[in-house]
Order: sequence, then C-alpha cells, then structure tokens
Amino acid sequence: MSETVDRESLVRRLLERAAPSRARTEDVVVVPLFAVVVALVLGGVAMLATDVDLATIGRAYVALAYGSLGSLGAISETLTSAIPLVLAGLGLALGFRAGLFNIGAEGQVLMGGMAAVIVGFAFTGLPFSVHLPLALLAGIVAGAAYAGIAGWIRAATGAHEVILTIMLNLTSYRLVDYMLRLPSIQRPGRADPISNSVLPSAELPRLLTVIDANLRVHAGLFLMLAAVFAVHVLLFRTKLGFEFRASGENPDAARVAGMKSGVLIVAVMALAGALAGLAGANQVLG
Repeated sequence: MSETVDRESLVRRLLERAAPSRARTEDVVVVPLFAVVVALVLGGVAMLATDVDLATIGRAYVALAYGSLGSLGAISETLTSAIPLVLAGLGLALGFRAGLFNIGAEGQVLMGGMAAVIVGFAFTGLPFSVHLPLALLAGIVAGAAYAGIAGWIRAATGAHEVILTIMLNLTSYRLVDYMLRLPSIQRPGRADPISNSVLPSAELPRLLTVIDANLRVHAGLFLMLAAVFAVHVLLFRTKLGFEFRASGENPDAARVAGMKSGVLIVAVMALAGALAGLAGANQVLG
C-alpha cells in the first residue's frame, strides 16, 4: 500500500514540475540581458589583459555594435548568420529539456548541409516549388538520422550521449571531407574539397533584393521563426512535449508513469538532429 502511495506521490510531483507555466520576466528578459552584459565585461577584461587601453576597448565595442546593427547591410548579415545558429540552438534546447546533452549539433549540421547540397545540384530539371522543399527535406532527414544513431545507442546500451555525439562529430568531419572529394560531388577543376554549386531552383530566395541585390538575408528567416513556434508548441502544448519534459525532470518518475524512456530518447535526438540538419540546409541553400 505504501509503495503505491509513494509512486502516486512521485508521479504527482513530476506532473506538477513538468506542467507548462508562464515564463517569468527574469527568464525571458533579465537572464539573457545579464548574459550579454557578462560576456561584454569578460571580453573587456580579456582585452585589458593584452595591455589595450580603455579607449581602444570602447572603440572595439562601438565597431561591434555598428558592424552588426549599424546599417541595413549589417542587419542583413546578422540575420543571415543567426538563422542556422538559432535552428541548431533549438535542437540543443529540445534535448536539454528532455535531460539529454546533445553535443553533436555540429556534426548534424554538417550532415544536413551535405545532403541538402547534393540534392541541390544533382536533381536537375525540377521546378523551384519541388526542388527547394526536397533539398530542405534532405537536410532534415540526414540530420535526424545522424542524431538518431546516438539516440538509439544511448537507449540500447546506456552509453552516454555526450561521448557518442562527440565521436559522431569527428566522424562527420571525415565523412564530409571524403564526400566532397568524390568526382561526382567535387567541383570540376578544384583540388580542395568543395562541392558543385546548388542550382538556382534549390536556393532560398533572398528577401531584400528589391532594395539591394547584395543583401543576403533569405527566406530561411521565416523557416527559423516557424521552427521556434513549432518547438514551443511541441514542448508546451502536446503530449509528446510533456513526456519530453517529464523525462528530463525525473526519468525514474517518468518510467513509473508509463512513459517509454528508450523511445523518448530516440525521438528527442532525432528531432534535435532534424533541426540541426535544417540549419545546415539553410547554410548551404541560402
């Protein structure tokens, strides 16, 4: 009897902790701002350690702000660079919510980018409405499959995902380098590992070419925003997301509640890899 009560109490506490709640102001505003301030302070300390005077440090930070936000071109480049970082970061955040430390986003980005670029140049004769989604899908699937390997091994053997994903990172470097040197992929006339160019029908359209043809921000920005919204809905408005968070809060209680930890591990890793793969696809198609 007491064992049943203990289990019910454990599951009840788990449900309370994993239940969605409104994000507090300090979580969404204060903490990020504090992190930025700390980063700037530490950067200044590092520069002071190299005998740089305060005026030079001030000019460096002014240049940093102007170079990232000081013009339309700077904002365009900042957004373009942020797209793959946000997508890969979403994948990491998804894993962290489920109690998994996916350190393999870099390898998953590489695999997603490799798959997307192959589809982007090898599938000729396709219309834009088919070719671009197909290339993006290839990146998503490649990233999900590569991360799923780590998830499956973690679920099947208990090997830690940090070690697994770090090892898979190293494997992805070598694999991509090898593939880029294959005659069917390497750009003709080049000795370095570089692929053929993606066809225009597989490129993400640029958004501000009417203003300036050199502005590189592209439609991947909308994909990024959609992914942010989708991950939020998944985590806080779906049963699967609840199970992810519950498993991350207390794996033992999640198992007592009937959640299949092995399936959840593979699913979380695959979804995280899919987001990282989409980041890689955006990088090569944008």
